Amino acid sequence: MDVTPAEDERLRRWRMVLGADSAESTGRALTGRDEAMDGALTALYDNGRKPGGRGGAERSAGLGASAPSVARWLGDIRTYFPASVVQVMQRDAMDRLGLSALLLEPEMLEAVEPDVHLVGTLLSLGKAMPETTRETARAVVRKVVEDLERRLATRTRAALTGALDRSARAAGRPRHRDIDWDRTIRANLRNYVPVPGGEGAGTVIPERLIGYGRTDRSVKKDVILCVDQSGSMADSVVHASVFGAVLASMRSLATRLVVFDTAVVDLTDQLDDPVDVLFGTRLGGGTDINRALAYCQSKITRPAETVVVLISDLHEGGIRDEMIGRAAAMKASGVQFVTLLALSDEGAPSYDHEHAAALGSLGAPAFACTPDLFPEVMAAAIEKRPLPAPDTGR
Repeated sequence: MDVTPAEDERLRRWRMVLGADSAESTGRALTGRDEAMDGALTALYDNGRKPGGRGGAERSAGLGASAPSVARWLGDIRTYFPASVVQVMQRDAMDRLGLSALLLEPEMLEAVEPDVHLVGTLLSLGKAMPETTRETARAVVRKVVEDLERRLATRTRAALTGALDRSARAAGRPRHRDIDWDRTIRANLRNYVPVPGGEGAGTVIPERLIGYGRTDRSVKKDVILCVDQSGSMADSVVHASVFGAVLASMRSLATRLVVFDTAVVDLTDQLDDPVDVLFGTRLGGGTDINRALAYCQSKITRPAETVVVLISDLHEGGIRDEMIGRAAAMKASGVQFVTLLALSDEGAPSYDHEHAAALGSLGAPAFACTPDLFPEVMAAAIEKRPLPAPDTGR
């Protein structure tokens, strides 16, 4: 039966989706590049099926435990699929086939496509990573970190510099070039005087001028990033480390980075290099948010000028009531308290809805945040205006 080019393309796509078992029903055989792509997909997604599945009767599915075969597969998928798809397939290979242990071999690390998820996997290996692999792993992590910094740093600095300047408005008699005319007019509307014969025209007498604070090198705000390093928060830890380094580079901010599981570690002195920060974390373990907040609370010296960002899925293993109480106490003292359920591109994670609702009732809404939205969230917190939290309380 003759088929049109459009029909043939449709059959080809269905054949790629359904695997070799569909060859008879689709009447479509694969050749060349399509066959190679199908083989790469078969090795990953039809693992454990009997011969005659997606890969055809002449071979069985799976990558085996051989590092050379996995390295060849990694090379194949980078040849046939775009980088975004490669990253998904690599992540699936870690989850489905248990290939994380193979990342302990330097040659394997050199073959993979670096991304945030890979960094999280490497960090979770922790002390199991041999010294021969550690330098290669650092190079992989550094590449991902530098890519993130290039994407996020400029926008973050611009958004926060503007927010800091606006939050430092000068009262009294600012210089003419420092006057914020919009806020000055709104503050003096009660002094509106109609102009006689002006047919509705009038003027505002500015009894009080409001201006922007002049830029200087003094510290205007204190920021504390309090980051849950339990295993489910791997991507958030990576992004928080990068943002911590960016914030620490701004002279008008005093930035502290605290990571925690059941213990609390202050990594502030390593913020000049986010790679050092990441290798100072210990992904996995339990969660004691209350203990982490107690430490952060002890470091607050200027509550009205402090922003605390808790990045956690709120699955608390410590004392729940004390955790909520500490957040309430910080809010009452003037601290801007922000709760992010995740700092990643993956959307809202599994989180404790009861704890999120309790924090929301304090005026500290808990919501997932993408890296691209984070500068706007921080700018809003610095200016003490409502946070851009579309999914608050859900």
